[in-house]
Amino acid sequence: MSAPVLLLAAVAMIGWWVAVPIVLAVLRTLGLYIVVQERQAHVYTLFGKVAAVYDQPGLTSLWPKMGVKALLVPLLGKRFVLDLRIDQTYLRSQPVNSEEGAPMGIGVWYEMFISDPVAYLFKNQDPRGSLHANVSNATVRCLSNMKLSRLLEDRHELSQTVRAEVSPRSQDWGFKVGSIYIRKVHFRDAGMTHQIEEKVVNRLRQVTSAIRQDGANQVSVITSSADRTAAVEFARAAAIRPEIVGSALRQIGGDPLIASAMFEVLEVQRLLASPAKVTLLPHDTDRGQLVAQLAARQATT
Repeated sequence: MSAPVLLLAAVAMIGWWVAVPIVLAVLRTLGLYIVVQERQAHVYTLFGKVAAVYDQPGLTSLWPKMGVKALLVPLLGKRFVLDLRIDQTYLRSQPVNSEEGAPMGIGVWYEMFISDPVAYLFKNQDPRGSLHANVSNATVRCLSNMKLSRLLEDRHELSQTVRAEVSPRSQDWGFKVGSIYIRKVHFRDAGMTHQIEEKVVNRLRQVTSAIRQDGANQVSVITSSADRTAAVEFARAAAIRPEIVGSALRQIGGDPLIASAMFEVLEVQRLLASPAKVTLLPHDTDRGQLVAQLAARQATT
């Protein structure tokens, strides 16, 4: 490929990069086309009046709606680009007093988005600040002088109450309020919080002591019942023991051989259990002479 051809291609490419943005800028200036992004609104004003509003995403032109005014808007008019996406805000510790006089703090989370771009721009100088103040005032106004138990428990119902209070006024400013939720309810007085903590700790100690005492009482009842049952059974056994022993001895006494053997066994057991010394003699030993020798030995010792 020759050098002139390469030079011409380079000049054409550079010209394309430079010329195309310039041509597109001129077309946008003449209002032949504009690009509206998703969840976005373009508001055009001319001579202090709203000329057109474009809130549908895509590629569109100013001429079908404004006609020749599209040439004057870039020179004498203004364009406002608004973000229509959902936004979220959290208001911390809104001061509220309960019916019992407890100083409470309410944390309110809410979401909103611009539903009317014209009202948002021209009906209020600071619509976001006004909505912020409106939610804060509605929270204080709707939740003041309520019972403390309801503030702590019925958050969903209270959130709906605040939303119903805020929504009509916010629509006048071009906003649409979505969800409003009371996320946090707390005591604003540190001294009161400390007192509640102490009361809770003391109550827990009382409950723990009561549980321990009840357990000890239950153990005592069980032990006493067991002792009483054991004493009754031992007394019953002691009462029927003579009858059992007497019946057994009567059956044994019916046979003389068995009775004699039993008494001999009992005598041997008593001898073995006693601390006395027992001397065993052969059967054919002269008992008289042996007894005399044992007596003489004991006398010498």
